[in-house]
Amino acid sequence: MYQEKFVPHDGIYLLNHSVGRPPVSARDQVLDRFFEPWESGDAEIWPIWIQQIEQFRTDLGRLLNAEAADFCPQTNLSSAVTKIIHSLPRQAGKNTIVCTEQDFPSMGFVLTQAQRAGYTVRMIPTALDTQDTDVWRDYLTEDVACVLVTHVYSNTSQQLPVSEISALAREREILSIVDICQAVGVVPIDLKAWQADFVIGSCVKWLCGGPGAGYLWVDPEVVDQCEPVDVGWFSHADPFEFDINNFRYAQGALRFWGGTPSVLPYVLASAGIELICDIGIDRIRQHNRELTSMVLDTLPPRLTITPRDPAKRGGTLVLNPGEAQAAVEEKLKRAQVRFDSRNSGIRMSPHIYNTVEEIEVVLGCILEIV
Repeated sequence: MYQEKFVPHDGIYLLNHSVGRPPVSARDQVLDRFFEPWESGDAEIWPIWIQQIEQFRTDLGRLLNAEAADFCPQTNLSSAVTKIIHSLPRQAGKNTIVCTEQDFPSMGFVLTQAQRAGYTVRMIPTALDTQDTDVWRDYLTEDVACVLVTHVYSNTSQQLPVSEISALAREREILSIVDICQAVGVVPIDLKAWQADFVIGSCVKWLCGGPGAGYLWVDPEVVDQCEPVDVGWFSHADPFEFDINNFRYAQGALRFWGGTPSVLPYVLASAGIELICDIGIDRIRQHNRELTSMVLDTLPPRLTITPRDPAKRGGTLVLNPGEAQAAVEEKLKRAQVRFDSRNSGIRMSPHIYNTVEEIEVVLGCILEIV
């Protein structure tokens, strides 16, 4: 039903955990909202472009049940976390940042650099069950200033109980950063229902919005405590004031913005977000669950990494055929199935445009080998 809304692909495309398929509307939207104003040569081009970025923020608010004003565009998640960490007020006796060994490596790289600012990084080991809130309770000790929580892990598709973890952090006066990159667009998210302080994400995966359109959400009750170091004229209260001797932080989340912003990635991303919102996250989630359950209910547990409980998994299937992995991969490739592999196993992610028939082909390939 929804295949016609997205650019078609030869083969069975299951790489939505990496790069989602673009909407067919994306090209026209980029022409209308970016190139045509630029080609007009109007002296007022920046106000027109800024309006498109405001539309991006509005779309995010619609998607995540939040106010547009609380979002700030970012190039990527790494940059967003760097800006957050170096903006935080320092508290006596609180110099530890907690994360997990299962977080995306880029997050660990960024947090390690925070040691230059006097922080210590404490990682929850992979052997512990981070879906268990008690594990977090043990690690969120009184010396912790900030905790990074990944909503859905990229290598296992495990979904963490973000609301419970962020509530625990807030009880202990620990600031929380939630990475929703692998969840947004396939798992319903209501920022008003969470108690997170910061949320970071991007549009390249399930939102089908292409690379370069990251974002940072800041709790309005927290933002005034933050003094970002990486600033520019768009972090200023009045970007077009042009007074080099008078910097004032912008009100709200935009103080995290920085210098001259990109525009094109946000115009492109809006096409994806708007389509995903029109289809409905609940519909996408249900469809994904049906397709992933087809695989999980058919294959023996020894072959699957992804949690079988739908409430504890994201949208990605992670399969580990063991010694048969190379043969399974070759069979899938011959059937034109698009997937990728990590140390944990084969990753495949069905979106709203994937079909039952496609998943049957995938299952046939796997069962023929294992």
